[in-house]
Amino acid sequence: MNAVGIDVSNGKSMVCIMRPFGEVVASPYEISHTTSELNELVNSLKSLGGETKIIMECTGVYHQAIARPLCDAGLFVSTVHPKLIHGFGNNTIRKVKTDKADAIKISNYGLANWLTLQQYTPEDEIRQILKGYNRQYQKYSKLKTMLKNNLVARTEQTFPGIRKHFTSPPRKNDGHEKWVDFVATFWHIDCVGKHSFHAFSDRYQKWCKRLGYQFSTSKAEQIHAAARSQNATVPNRKSAELLVMQAVRQLNAISESLTIIGNEMIRIAEALPEHPVVTGFYGVGRILGAQIMAEVGDVRKFAHKGSLVCFAGLEAPPFQSGNFESRNRHISKKGSPFLRKSLFLVMDCLIKNAPSNDPIYQFLDRKRADGKHYYSYMTAGSAKFLRIYYARVKEHLAAQNV
Repeated sequence: MNAVGIDVSNGKSMVCIMRPFGEVVASPYEISHTTSELNELVNSLKSLGGETKIIMECTGVYHQAIARPLCDAGLFVSTVHPKLIHGFGNNTIRKVKTDKADAIKISNYGLANWLTLQQYTPEDEIRQILKGYNRQYQKYSKLKTMLKNNLVARTEQTFPGIRKHFTSPPRKNDGHEKWVDFVATFWHIDCVGKHSFHAFSDRYQKWCKRLGYQFSTSKAEQIHAAARSQNATVPNRKSAELLVMQAVRQLNAISESLTIIGNEMIRIAEALPEHPVVTGFYGVGRILGAQIMAEVGDVRKFAHKGSLVCFAGLEAPPFQSGNFESRNRHISKKGSPFLRKSLFLVMDCLIKNAPSNDPIYQFLDRKRADGKHYYSYMTAGSAKFLRIYYARVKEHLAAQNV
């Protein structure tokens, strides 16, 4: 039996081959993730006598560059959570952290857990691309929140409270918000308050028609009255206008990017067989459905529903010692934070809309009635959602013979 430990990094890896009782077949050596060197590695591993298993950490996306070619070559590949490797074999006072030492450690982990190593199964291209889109969408969403807060801070100095006068949702075609586009033209109270109501109303109506927004006379009256009653802390100058315009352009640019990515996520998700089942859950829209499918992946890779709950980091491990047993346990949070965030949004929708016939809401309501903390019943509801998700999707895939 040959345990091939690979310490993966960006563009290169450290390889070590060991056998039981500390026999070193190949001392740690470095390879690049090029086609030629990977082919040489495959040939050398196939030439080894006995059973061979390759073990590596699942380090973001870096391990895919070497795990997939080795798996396609017919070799047994197992990707292990980095926390398991980190906690293995730390029976020394000296703390050594080198690529060579890590490759040896991974090899020893493979030998110690030889019978329980799970084979790596590459994700299909659709799910892999969808996951990449979702991660990009999540990052851009954070950036949009930051840019929006920045623009709010700027407008509070030039046109205090202007955002509160607009309640229109973002446009579906480009993600623009009406108040943001309004600030791009009427960035200062002087742009409104120095003109008569009729002059402003006429200009505002033309602006709405040009940009495709709905015009309302009452709304024009509110904005004009607010402009005349407010005081700006920043004067009407070109330098101040430039600051606001740049904030508007950046926010609109990220909103457009989010719309493009979101639409592509929906298109990709619709190609997956479980799409109608996932979007059939109450509170799961087209974007949220795509996000959940992206993070969960193929449910058939999980042995049972509890594995999916653990994957999301929603399980609460027991904590007991002697006569003490904790009644206030916390979830592990070792899984995907992106999946937990999407599930939290679904639970929030259920709480706000209270669909009495939905089983997940009924579960949430019982927990809330028992006096559970807000985060406690929201987390429990998320775990309940995943258990039902696992059963429904797996049954649907089996019925479709996918």
